[in-house]
Amino acid sequence: MASDKDKKTGAGSTIALNKKARHDYFIEDKFEAGIALLGWEVKSLRAGRAQLTESYVLIKNGEAWLLGAHITPLPTASSHIHADPTRTRKLLLHRSELNKLIGAVERKGYTVVALAMYWSHGVVKLEIGLAKGKKQYDKRADLRAKDWQREKERLLKSNK
Repeated sequence: MASDKDKKTGAGSTIALNKKARHDYFIEDKFEAGIALLGWEVKSLRAGRAQLTESYVLIKNGEAWLLGAHITPLPTASSHIHADPTRTRKLLLHRSELNKLIGAVERKGYTVVALAMYWSHGVVKLEIGLAKGKKQYDKRADLRAKDWQREKERLLKSNK
């Protein structure tokens, strides 16, 4: 039988979600990337201290970098290490995936945003999305559709 720790850090458990990205962008394609992290960052992620709300991915010199992701250091972090919670972190992708991202960003005007951070077999993975920005009327239409879906579910539930 699995212990509580195994259940908490098992494959597929979510650390952080970026719900704002799905509201602000049309997600065209998704990729799974590894992240180059320091020891104190992994410990903080195990404690669930991460935010992806204002984060985005920058592609520079043929490499992908995660900017704006906030990983709060634990208070028990080592005293000889100066922990920077919003440091730039390198993303680990295959060359073919990087080439696809570079082409879409440079030629077609796409943006790359961080969607979710999760554990996959004991390793931290980041789901990134190739996205197009939404206009204000698109956001309103999505909210209207979401409200109508919620109202339909209420009506169906009350009729049973």
